[in-house]
Amino acid sequence: NIVAVQPCELCLAFTAVCWSFTHKHTHKQSQIPIYRKLCYAVGGIPNRMTNISIDFTLQIFLLDVVKMEAFFVSLILLVSQTWDAVIDPLVGYLVSRSGRLLPWVVLSTPLGIMSYVFLWFTPQDFASVTFCILWHLITSCLFETFMSLYNVPYISLNMFLGGDERDRDSATAYSKTRLLYMVAMLLGSLLQGQVISVYNTERDAACLDIDLNHGNTQSGQTSDNITLINTRNAFKVSGMAIGGIYFLCSLVLFLGVKEEPGLLRSQEHTNVPYFSSMKKLMKHVPYVRLVLGFFFCTLSFQMSLRNFALYCTYAAGLGVQFPYLILVLLVSATLSVPLWQVVLVRMGKRTTVFIGLPIFMPVLIVIASVPGSLPVYMAMCILCGSSLGTLFLLPWSMLPDVVDDFAVKNPSCKHLEPLFFSSYTFFNKLGGGLSAGISTLVLHFTGYRAGACHHEDRMVTALQVLFVPVPIVLLLLGLVFFYLYPIQEKELRSKAKDCPLLQNLKLDGRPLRPRSQWSSSRSHRSTPSFQNSHPNVYAPTVSMQERTENPRLCSYNTSEEFHLLSSDACTRNAKVTWV
Repeated sequence: NIVAVQPCELCLAFTAVCWSFTHKHTHKQSQIPIYRKLCYAVGGIPNRMTNISIDFTLQIFLLDVVKMEAFFVSLILLVSQTWDAVIDPLVGYLVSRSGRLLPWVVLSTPLGIMSYVFLWFTPQDFASVTFCILWHLITSCLFETFMSLYNVPYISLNMFLGGDERDRDSATAYSKTRLLYMVAMLLGSLLQGQVISVYNTERDAACLDIDLNHGNTQSGQTSDNITLINTRNAFKVSGMAIGGIYFLCSLVLFLGVKEEPGLLRSQEHTNVPYFSSMKKLMKHVPYVRLVLGFFFCTLSFQMSLRNFALYCTYAAGLGVQFPYLILVLLVSATLSVPLWQVVLVRMGKRTTVFIGLPIFMPVLIVIASVPGSLPVYMAMCILCGSSLGTLFLLPWSMLPDVVDDFAVKNPSCKHLEPLFFSSYTFFNKLGGGLSAGISTLVLHFTGYRAGACHHEDRMVTALQVLFVPVPIVLLLLGLVFFYLYPIQEKELRSKAKDCPLLQNLKLDGRPLRPRSQWSSSRSHRSTPSFQNSHPNVYAPTVSMQERTENPRLCSYNTSEEFHLLSSDACTRNAKVTWV
């Protein structure tokens, strides 16, 4: 007899098979499967795509489409970005207390999509000015909250994908330097770039009509009849399209990634008070200097790039070409990340900082010196993107070193990885809020008028100052903090030379080597481990013959250098054992 299978049963069976492939956990396989890395990379698209859209177009949307006064626009941008910065550490603390990451991603997705779509609606047609201000302020704050609830667990999920640290670094590479990361930025820039193109075309036509009918007697002439209907509809369509991509990416992340027990996550979960945790973080000198360095550098880039659309429109006369300029900049930034990775490996992280970031300064000077030249702007956008690529790579490459250093010096503080990353994101977003709020406030005091076809010279001069001198000064301040950054590869090498065990220790008759040099034929064997396990030490490690309450350990770190976990870490009586 043939048993009839109902369609619903087929769907359930198919779902069960997919679930078994994507969520089955095996302890025998230590490496992260490629499909899981790809699914993890897809999960990073929503944050990057929405950030690109908001950073480059929200300011001009509120000023010229909603026709809100520059003062209120600066208030909305500053409050929303500051709120986003404040909520990130709180989310990181809540996530670290819960012990699970994926549920936060799933529950925040629909709320984040709704708030993002509503952000691009224009209720001024049927509501008062006060209601419009509150509408955009509340929707932007809600979106930043729900995106933090999505992004902080997503970033922390890298620590719990399974495998070893090299596998996790590979997963980060998939999300940061591979095709999907480029796709995220390209989707955001293409969608919002087309919207800006519609805006410039519609605005130029309306202003030309005003000039022909009424003359250009006032440089700041405005018209309340310029409704920009097509531009409004374009923003709504773009918001819904990005919302749909947001949903699909979060679905792929949930179905394709399994949250594994991490190396740093013990079975006994100890909750440290929030303020005590933050106090310890702020007292950790390498973390403070690293965060301040990236804060000023990020503030420099955002101060310039957030005003790029206005600068191209009113100072350079290239508003129509802005979508192509920003596309070239973002493609260059993404393609340059693998090149900076090579430089980082060969020359070190601090050296890469001082090579990549200063490129931004002469680029800004050339752009300000040659206004209106499209070929020059294209070439400078390529160089600007290559410098921007260092900010895509270096924070996520240097933060794990600081986390490891903190864990070694504070072994009693566990499960603070989300708090580290969310606190860094706090300063990053605080820089974005300050750049948007301050720049828009300067435009308000220099005579920027919403809906104006032409602006006074002092407003254009203010744009030039915000676009060139201010970012250069901020970047120099950031480089000072990087110069004072204490963690260096040379120090790790010098510590290794001072350790006699590292010079003489052998395993099976051969010297110990970094993990990347292990033979694939040994993959079936267990990794060497120490008898008195430490929560932040990765194999291969050294175990002591005599067990003590506070074991002295030596190990490799992720940069393939010997990292001494204590000043008396080495002893001639240590031995390596397989477990």
